[in-house]
Amino acid sequence: MIKFAFMINRIDGMTLKEFVKHHRDRHAPLFTSIPEARQYVKKYTVSHPIPAEGYPSPAYDGLTEIWFESWADHDAFYASKNYKELVNPDESKFIDMNSVAVMVTEERVVI
Repeated sequence: MIKFAFMINRIDGMTLKEFVKHHRDRHAPLFTSIPEARQYVKKYTVSHPIPAEGYPSPAYDGLTEIWFESWADHDAFYASKNYKELVNPDESKFIDMNSVAVMVTEERVVI
């Protein structure tokens, strides 16, 4: 299983509350609405920082994690017309694309 972790920040002029609302209530449902999400994506999560006393301020406003069974599934999803025409254009409406950090991993559950 291949896991992609996208650490993301909001665009200039958008509050954190607006960013979280768009990510959770607009983008995530849009992502999951396309048939290719059900066909190729094994798991999809969105996360946002919460207050945590004693921990440093978060470096990112959000985290998106996407799991694929294979590189072929990854490639097919991102090449799909629905992703390219519906999902991808929405990303720049709330994500500062120049600040995105990506980690590609092979997740191993330990506990």
